[in-house]
Amino acid sequence: MVYASKYSHEFDESNGFGWKYDTEPKHDWSTLMANKNAELQRLTGIYKNILNKAGVTLIEGRGKIVDPHTVDVDGKLYTARHILISVGGRPFIPDIPGSEYAIDSDVALDLPSKPGKVAIVGGGYIALEFAGIFNGLTSEVHVFIRQKKVLRGFDEEIRDFVGEQMALRGIQFHTEESPQAIVKSADGSLSLKTNKGTIEGFSHIMFATGRRPNTKNLGLESVGVKINKNGAIEVDEYSRTTVPSIWAVGDVTDRINLTPVALMEGAALAKTLFQNEPTKPDYR
Repeated sequence: MVYASKYSHEFDESNGFGWKYDTEPKHDWSTLMANKNAELQRLTGIYKNILNKAGVTLIEGRGKIVDPHTVDVDGKLYTARHILISVGGRPFIPDIPGSEYAIDSDVALDLPSKPGKVAIVGGGYIALEFAGIFNGLTSEVHVFIRQKKVLRGFDEEIRDFVGEQMALRGIQFHTEESPQAIVKSADGSLSLKTNKGTIEGFSHIMFATGRRPNTKNLGLESVGVKINKNGAIEVDEYSRTTVPSIWAVGDVTDRINLTPVALMEGAALAKTLFQNEPTKPDYR
């Protein structure tokens, strides 16, 4: 989707390099979605193949931990010396009136049609990535952030530069605005009410306001795995939970939530458990 969104800027710039075309290039959303889904299926197949070749048994279903050494998957029990929880996180939508009309980043990856006018709530990198995608695919994009600037926690010059460049591309920023309610009109369009007023006419309102660990209904509390108030699993410096035979890595532990970090934590745990080489994850 990022690649797809870059072409519109290339088309704009190509005129100055002598490219001429009689009609403006048109984008077909359904072709992009169909090809994206086909590619995801291909990748899923590759991952399953890697697991298979490595001698891993893949069991697909809803897993629930029933005791320190047993997992129930759709009524069938599996026992093991060690259990690793690596279920990641999921997008979080704040509980405001009308929040049922909002979408999250998972839904945004799979929309049946291109947004006409989209509100994106949040100023982190997921929010900005989608703002860039929809802007490049010629949607009207409004970004609402609580702060004065985007990318809280990033380098100050980068924050300024990214905000300026995105605004030059036509993305409209609404700073120091917090969403208070979403209202659906009779024509199906959405309005976003904030502490500074109401903006109408959105086809989609997307929240990119952080993620939460995906720990609901895994049976963790009943077996004594300690979870903090955010829903994250508490682990020691070797990724062990409060139950000695149960371990956790990745976003579900809410340490540093990035894909390469989860891979590194998993590799460290494999050494600890199976190579007789206790290894702490190295975050440097």
